[in-house]
Amino acid sequence: MSAFNAADALLKSEIDGDSAILEPQFDTTYVPQFDSLGNVVDSLEEVTQRAFDPFANQGPLLRSLRLNSQGTIGSLATMGLVNKNQRTKVMEYLNREDVKNLFPRNSKFMFSQKPTNDITTGESTNDYELYMIKMRPGNDEAPLQGDVVISASQAPDPTTGQITVSLNMNAEGAGTWAKMTTEAAPTKDQIAIALDDQVVSSPRVNDAITQGRTAIYGDFTVEEASDLASILEVGKLPAKVDLIQESTVGPSLGQQNISRSLMSYVIGLVLILVFMMFYYGGAGIVSIVALFANMFFIFGALASFGTVLTLPGIAGILLTIGMAVDANVIIYERVREELRAGKSLLASIQDGFKNSYSAIIDANVTTIMVAFILAWFGLGPIKGFAVVLIIGVLSSLFTAVLLGKLMMDWWTQSKGNSISFWTPPTKNMFANMKIDWLGKRKIAYVLSSTIIILGLASIFTKGFDLGVDFRGGYSYVVEFADEVEINTDQLRDQLTTTFDGASTVVKAVDTDNAFNIVTSYLIDSNEEGVADDVMAKLHEGVIAAQGGDLSLERFKSANTIGDTHVVSSSKVGPTIADDIKSSSFKAGIFALLAIFLYIFIRFNKWQYSMGAVAALFHDSLIVLSVFSIFWGVLPFSLEIDQAFIAAILTVIAYSINDTVVVFDRIREYLRIYNDKSTDEVLNLAVNSTFSRTVITSFTTLIVVLMLLIFSGGSIKGFAFALLIGILVGTYSSIFVATPIVRDLSDELKSSQATNKKHFSKALK
Repeated sequence: MSAFNAADALLKSEIDGDSAILEPQFDTTYVPQFDSLGNVVDSLEEVTQRAFDPFANQGPLLRSLRLNSQGTIGSLATMGLVNKNQRTKVMEYLNREDVKNLFPRNSKFMFSQKPTNDITTGESTNDYELYMIKMRPGNDEAPLQGDVVISASQAPDPTTGQITVSLNMNAEGAGTWAKMTTEAAPTKDQIAIALDDQVVSSPRVNDAITQGRTAIYGDFTVEEASDLASILEVGKLPAKVDLIQESTVGPSLGQQNISRSLMSYVIGLVLILVFMMFYYGGAGIVSIVALFANMFFIFGALASFGTVLTLPGIAGILLTIGMAVDANVIIYERVREELRAGKSLLASIQDGFKNSYSAIIDANVTTIMVAFILAWFGLGPIKGFAVVLIIGVLSSLFTAVLLGKLMMDWWTQSKGNSISFWTPPTKNMFANMKIDWLGKRKIAYVLSSTIIILGLASIFTKGFDLGVDFRGGYSYVVEFADEVEINTDQLRDQLTTTFDGASTVVKAVDTDNAFNIVTSYLIDSNEEGVADDVMAKLHEGVIAAQGGDLSLERFKSANTIGDTHVVSSSKVGPTIADDIKSSSFKAGIFALLAIFLYIFIRFNKWQYSMGAVAALFHDSLIVLSVFSIFWGVLPFSLEIDQAFIAAILTVIAYSINDTVVVFDRIREYLRIYNDKSTDEVLNLAVNSTFSRTVITSFTTLIVVLMLLIFSGGSIKGFAFALLIGILVGTYSSIFVATPIVRDLSDELKSSQATNKKHFSKALK
């Protein structure tokens, strides 16, 4: 313990600027003197020596470290106790070169993994044991590593009942362990078992252990022992942890995006509510209650899971709101059909719900399949999108089908009230449509092919505005002071020079006087502090471009107001960028494959699967083509990043939802209308579902348009992708998926002929 006292005296001398010699302390008191009338006439000065305080003159080390000088704390290997908030400070003191010279050269300090327990109450404290470990001379590694462990398991000691971790070692480990325990046994030394430089256990060696089997005691719970056994069984991991992605968003930019997104959602939601009441009358009120319940369940589930809401998460919520409205629309449109056929209100409601289940289930199953695949293959925000989508699909099914049916039955049956499914202006809207959609398919083929060819030409020549997520690099949003006037070209030229010619992209964002700066400067460097070096270079380039003087600390603080400063920053290493591209590609391929198989099984014809997947490829290519063609033309960013991938996935899920509803009606009508040609049946199916297609697309587009109009610059590209995708997805369900099924399939005619033959026999 003398080394600790010497270290404390050294630190006190250097840090406190005082000697370590104990000096006597005195107190001065003044005793008043009174005359015969009780007035104070004088005071008597008394000087007394203060009682000796052994801790009064301690240095900074011993003020934080309670030494185990009497051997009453833990085991003899315990040097002392340190509060959890003081551990970093104590370790900094002990790792100073001048302090380390006071201790044996082969010593190393470690803290216990768990805090100590109070002797009286047995409850956990905030104090951790400090150990001084004897290392091998000239070697900072433990003589026995985790890679020698063959198996590990937790079990209670048969004698004491204490939970232990039992180990089996290979031949090399058994030999080293035998040597260590043989040397320690005569003096009953302790051996430290450490994990990540924290002492898990320090058992005393009573006898040599030569068989390669041993047990670790450490006052474990069953869960702690099981976790330690699992870690030890994995062995020593030969990899180090590198920071490959990080992101910082300043409060002003984050709050701005939140406020604008919230405003757009509120406006969009109000417009949807007004439309549903205008179009469906009383039934629209039921859909509104179901929609609010759906949102309540979604946000409640997200809050209980502690989910962080990002742009992909917003995409998931947006899609689920659209799907919740969609389920109501499918049901209500079917009820309207039954009412037009002359059925009573109660019969129409019952048949409308019953005949809608097939389409609703098919649409939601395909969507949730996509979500599960994305949750499996996705990374970070993509996985978050999938989780939100899964929660939303389940919630939508519950609120639209079950809750909506309960409310409808309660109002019409229990209360005996009537309910309307239209208003006078909308009663016959989209009714009795007789458009020859199949006859116009060749025009649609030419139009789609032209857009895709132009898009592919742009993709292969012009390319995309790849974001930092896909190419790796450092991305910053810098907001300049109001009085600074600077343009994109001027800033880009200066930063390219400052960043030693590294690729640098500068784009204006719609926040006042703010620019997004992306650079590949030093992105491949793994040296410590490289992010600070890039920030310093950015500061240098910005100051050179705008002029004046601004400290680095104020520049990089997101809380700076008035001066030029960094509002947000992110880093994506090349490794994570490659992983994002790979996982996005795999997720998309497997989603398409799963959709193909499900539709094949559900509809029993590969032509339906091919039509659906072709429509999804068509929609994705159209959106990609638009982003390439209009890159640099539109006044907002069309960057390809993780938010864009989330938008594409939303488009795929939305498009397949729409397509499956049309396919479901085609399958139904092929069984009913045996006296009509295939083209007549397909046109009839598309016409009967057209109202649902238009209304669902319209209500979803309301929210997306509000998002595009009122959102911040970082969300406009995302909203634009959704806008194009929803329009194209609606178009492809009618002009791509259904025509492809018709052109690929002669079996539809043959199956229809078979049905007609059986129908004729039944009549006879």
